[in-house]
Amino acid sequence: MVSTASSRAFIGLVTAALLFGFAAPLPAKEFLKGERPQTRGYSQAVITEGGKIVWLAGQLAIVDDSGKSLAGDLDGQVRQIFKLLNATLEKAGGKLSDMVQMTVFITDVRYGDRLTQLRREIFGDNFPGSALITVTALAVPEAKVEIQGYAVIGSK
Repeated sequence: MVSTASSRAFIGLVTAALLFGFAAPLPAKEFLKGERPQTRGYSQAVITEGGKIVWLAGQLAIVDDSGKSLAGDLDGQVRQIFKLLNATLEKAGGKLSDMVQMTVFITDVRYGDRLTQLRREIFGDNFPGSALITVTALAVPEAKVEIQGYAVIGSK
């Protein structure tokens, strides 16, 4: 059993190392890519070390920033969701490119190809890991897509 004094001493040493710059630099984020995953807009794995993990709740978007309805507009919903996720990550000190994993729920399997195209536009060639799940409905009837995930901020 570790004593409270030992725990405090360890925390003190770590804090001092961080404050005085003795911490090792974070390695770059590494994307493990494969032919099929790259074609479908996801990475097989994203390797990070260090950084702050941010768990992102499922996000829907049925209206845009001006309040205009996005019902029936898959592209609009996806773009708005990623805009909202980016805003959440900015509040946490990060950005959308810090996402390392996402789970995407769609209400029609035929949306998969278009979603892949949109992810390619948004993420370029460095995609988060991803799962795509078709469901019969989402919490809001007008929603066609919901995205949740997590990001690692501070791991380049």
